[in-house]
Amino acid sequence: MSGMELRELRAFVVVAEEGGMSAAARRLHVSQPALSQTVGMLERRLGVKLLVRSSAGVQPTEAGMTLLAEARAVLARHDQVLRTMAAYTSGDGGVLRVGVPIELPSDLLGPPLERLAVAHPGTRVQARHLSTAAQLTALQAGELDVGLLRERPAGHEFDAMLVSRESLGVLLTAERAAELRGPDGIRLEELAGLEWVGFPRSGSPAWFDEVTAILRSHGLDLGPAAPEGQELIAEVKLAAVSAGRAFALAPPRWPQPLPAAVAWSALAGHPLIRRTWAVWPATSRRHDLAGFVAGFRDPADDRPG
Repeated sequence: MSGMELRELRAFVVVAEEGGMSAAARRLHVSQPALSQTVGMLERRLGVKLLVRSSAGVQPTEAGMTLLAEARAVLARHDQVLRTMAAYTSGDGGVLRVGVPIELPSDLLGPPLERLAVAHPGTRVQARHLSTAAQLTALQAGELDVGLLRERPAGHEFDAMLVSRESLGVLLTAERAAELRGPDGIRLEELAGLEWVGFPRSGSPAWFDEVTAILRSHGLDLGPAAPEGQELIAEVKLAAVSAGRAFALAPPRWPQPLPAAVAWSALAGHPLIRRTWAVWPATSRRHDLAGFVAGFRDPADDRPG
């Protein structure tokens, strides 16, 4: 059975178990239209109606119930084969070294870690908080197996996959945010006169250049450069913003609690999109690494509307 057919079977089983496309799409970390297309393709391939759709959700037909039992058995056997063979591959039973930047969406690492735990229960994950530049250096030195970088490396030394797109907003004092916020958020040019709480260019040169070019194109004076080697942690952002003379950039799902005097607001037009790439050596043959990377969801769902 081909990989495409296994993917269709797995999608059908989850839809039947969840009783609806929306819940199944969330569990599989795919978009609902893509899931509906996958199930429809399976129905056309088999030439039978598998699901009855209604306002209350979906229910398997008689043929669907038969397929559900068979599909569960096939998938269980397939997963067992992968787990058994993993014991004979390099990389399982060891340590997967993962580079992580300071800020990440709270739900980004959950799916790949869960998939890794199921497919390669003997692999431990060792996470290191490093800047993009430091992660790239560690990857080149063989000190990391995979990194989560703010920019995609050029050339053919590494493979990369986009795993996150975040539409950045702005942190301001609550009073100033209320003054500047319009129906679609705050326009970047409204921040003129405030100092940007930025990060040093050495940590992520390409991302720094992109951010500063956009800020300058909206007439903002960026002020003095951040000291090299300084990490832009949450406490630094909040302290600077609370003083009332600065603004900081942050994603909408920023996990750090905000003090009452600070507010987050969207930026009108979504001018700043922060991307995160999973990056690993192109020559890697680690099966647990491949399983970990495959667990990331499609970041297309994060695109601003």
